[in-house]
Amino acid sequence: MRLVRDHQAEYATQWAAITSIASKIGCAAETLRLWVRRAERDTGQRPGLTSDEQQRLKLLERENRELRRANEILRKASAYFAQAELDRRGTEASTASTALDIAAAILLRAYSTTTSQEGPTASTAELQ
Repeated sequence: MRLVRDHQAEYATQWAAITSIASKIGCAAETLRLWVRRAERDTGQRPGLTSDEQQRLKLLERENRELRRANEILRKASAYFAQAELDRRGTEASTASTALDIAAAILLRAYSTTTSQEGPTASTAELQ
């Protein structure tokens, strides 16, 4: 990128400098152009998100997806537990206890399935 910046004045356009330098260093011109653009954004010469900001945004979007999944699981579990409580009032306590145990197992299975898609964030033991 420094080569392009240092020798850009010798060429009519930045693209001409990029293609010439890319052939000399043995890489594709488009690859070098992308590197130059990234360096320009990182130094503030070009508008747009810097590499650090892009990485932070990606991390926040991933965390947001995980939280949405967790909220969905909790909504479903809440509805299931509420139904189990209503059922318990109408039947024996042992039946409700079994229903709650089943609900807990379903919750743990659902949580482990969603976390395994993007890497674990909490172990099953931590949830119990």
